[in-house]
Amino acid sequence: MSELELFLKVMPLYIVENLSSKELIEVALDIGRPAEIRYFDSVQRLTNIVTKEDIEHVLNNLPKFDRKNRTGIDGTLHRISVIEDKEGSIVGLTCRVGRDVCGAITLLYDIIASGKNILLVGAPGVGKTVSLRETARVLGDSKRVIVVDTSNEIAGEGMVPHVAIGNARRMQIPRGKRQYKIMIEAVENHTPEVIIIDEIGEEEEAFASRTISERGVQLVGTAHGKTLDNILFNPALSDLVGGISYVTLSDEEALKRITQKAIMERKGEPTFDVVVEIVERGHFIIHRNVKESVDLILQGKKPKTETRKPDGKAIKKRKKA
Repeated sequence: MSELELFLKVMPLYIVENLSSKELIEVALDIGRPAEIRYFDSVQRLTNIVTKEDIEHVLNNLPKFDRKNRTGIDGTLHRISVIEDKEGSIVGLTCRVGRDVCGAITLLYDIIASGKNILLVGAPGVGKTVSLRETARVLGDSKRVIVVDTSNEIAGEGMVPHVAIGNARRMQIPRGKRQYKIMIEAVENHTPEVIIIDEIGEEEEAFASRTISERGVQLVGTAHGKTLDNILFNPALSDLVGGISYVTLSDEEALKRITQKAIMERKGEPTFDVVVEIVERGHFIIHRNVKESVDLILQGKKPKTETRKPDGKAIKKRKKA
């Protein structure tokens, strides 16, 4: 049985009967509302109104949900997330189809293989997790790679990691433990050369990332934000890219710099050397020198970046303002 067939097996029958031949992205089920089948380029709203029995049908075919209200289907990359009411009852499901997509990092291979710490950012659904998955597989052919799999999105549900991560090893987040503890445990116990982390979103995880980096292990991860600016001005994540220090200059220094007295400066060394903004599938904006980019952003200037697209115009540079 294919992975898509395993996904459809847990869905209400009317979802299967109404599928088109388009690329299926996810199914949204909310009690009392029409079911939605979402494709890559469109949304199909059915006449079928979702019932409590429909939700229970799906739940009865799934493993338990984790602390982030997510689960999956064993042996696949599919992800199911719940919506709860104020009483904690499940009233909705977002059932997302996971796929092993080859070629996601083709345009980034030189950067991935450089050994530098790389942070991927972008809106939900642009392919951050897909890129991490292929990075694990590619680097795992020649290096000791460990995937810290926050919600089993990279390597799938179940005890055995999905074949999509190749030779890389996977560490899951057990109930009662936090991601940052598993990140540190991975370095202390399993001698990785590369650690791959999905969804850095808390201050403790940012601190653990710095600890890993200082031990000479390459980091490739994602964080909550669309752009480098979003990470820089997020208090919990700012240190990933060097952080912000608020400085008051003397009158003489402000005059010398031709600036106001109260300014922002980079606080320290970034944990990540390179930031890749994923705009959409196959469209990347790359900050090769995070220190330089952050310094320019804090000065109110545009940083120097590279734009890569699979259209023959592989690299286009945007100059400083």
